[in-house]
Amino acid sequence: MDIYDKINELYDKKREIELGGGDERIAKQHEKGKLTARERINLLLDEGSFVELNPFVVHRTRDFGMDRQTGPGDGVVTGYGKIDGRPVYLFSQDFTVFGGALGEMHAMKIANVMDLAAKNGAPFIGLNDSGGARIQEGVVSLDGYGEIFYRNAIYSGVIPQISVILGPCAGGAVYSPAITDFVLMTDETSQMFITGPKVIETVTGEKITSEDLGGSKVHNSISGNAHFRGKDEKTVLEQVRHLLSYLPQNNNEKAPILKADPSDDYRKDLADVVPFETTRPYDVRKVIEQVVDEGSFLEVQAEFAKNAVVGFARMKGESVGLVCNQPKVMAGGLDINSSDKIARFIRTCDSFNIPVITFEDVTGFFPGVKQEHGGIIRHGAKILYAYSEATVPKITVILRKAFGGAYVALNSKAIGADVVYAWPNAEIAVMGAEGAANIIFARDIMNSDNPEATRAEKIEEYRMKFANPYVAASHGMVDDVIDPRETRIKLLQALEMMRNKQENRPWKKHGNIPL
Repeated sequence: MDIYDKINELYDKKREIELGGGDERIAKQHEKGKLTARERINLLLDEGSFVELNPFVVHRTRDFGMDRQTGPGDGVVTGYGKIDGRPVYLFSQDFTVFGGALGEMHAMKIANVMDLAAKNGAPFIGLNDSGGARIQEGVVSLDGYGEIFYRNAIYSGVIPQISVILGPCAGGAVYSPAITDFVLMTDETSQMFITGPKVIETVTGEKITSEDLGGSKVHNSISGNAHFRGKDEKTVLEQVRHLLSYLPQNNNEKAPILKADPSDDYRKDLADVVPFETTRPYDVRKVIEQVVDEGSFLEVQAEFAKNAVVGFARMKGESVGLVCNQPKVMAGGLDINSSDKIARFIRTCDSFNIPVITFEDVTGFFPGVKQEHGGIIRHGAKILYAYSEATVPKITVILRKAFGGAYVALNSKAIGADVVYAWPNAEIAVMGAEGAANIIFARDIMNSDNPEATRAEKIEEYRMKFANPYVAASHGMVDDVIDPRETRIKLLQALEMMRNKQENRPWKKHGNIPL
């Protein structure tokens, strides 16, 4: 035997590892509409860029017949590669080996590559397809989850972390994705839940399918646990690539600047997008489309809390985060879910040096016993906290209405906005003119010979005196009242002005956001 025999032996071993659970299990994976761990990596990364780490790792368990099963790679493929030429680190769980179940060495491989991602300041991506903790290894597998959770938390806000759910994700396994910045799911083939349908039926008597309990539609539209979903794995992995194009490599960098097509920044159609009548609904996405670079808006959590629209876009090729009221849903009012959605997105942008632009058209916080008992005070306070805490450039454009506490919460000057613009039709007040007039002029209206005429007169009087942007502008709460058609121009000027913004805060271990 010589060195070439050893080299051939090496390649034989690698080929065996690359087969995972073998041809039969790979075929079953494909029958379910799922790809293998390595096929997913090849789709996600730039061609030929993947470098595998720890391929020869196997488990150390001897109980329950595990001594007779090796399990290539211990059910997970780890390593690094590139997306659009930029380094990323990742793991991809292999369902063909022990059902992708996590054990001691499986977890060690993931933890090792997470540490490398943090040391090198690069995004970390988890491709999840696992039956959960490996029962045969007992508490050791649970400890492995703990090692991963700890790193998810410690590296949060340091490097972007993205979780892709491509199969079952149950029990403790769901907490790692929940800590990461973004969660993506595939329709029909991925689920997340703490306790599965059988356990729920046993404990509560409720009958439900896995898909109805924790499928992609549920988590994207009802629970808000996921941010994106796609019809198949190829679509979802392409979404990951697209999402990363808006993000920097780490918290010490800014997002890449893409080449922008030259365009006329004066948008003449913008004045007609928002109805002048304050009660008429419209789709705020039409405002976004007019203001940002063409085709650049990437909405985040599009199906959840639809009364708010958040997402990334580009302005002259630079990444920005958008937080917008959506007047065509609940009149754009803020409720529990939209408060959580907005606050989380602001903190994500602030973590990764992405300026936040707010398009405001809000009647207030949504009223109701359910909202009050559900903790709207606490949840709404998250928005105030997130804006106040953020040190990235923060710009607000008041499109139409800005009433009450919601006006304050949505990046007003008082809580740290750098620049606030208002359109000339904007109404900035404690409440709408109708409600205010009914309270302030209640006696005049009641004692009038024609109460309805008096009410209309007083409403108009209040509107003329207070429900306009000029009172707020006279107090410095609005920096400028602008022509709607110049909104893009003004935003580009503000972003350029604040490109080198630095803001220091008092030292603290960390704040205590009202969770």
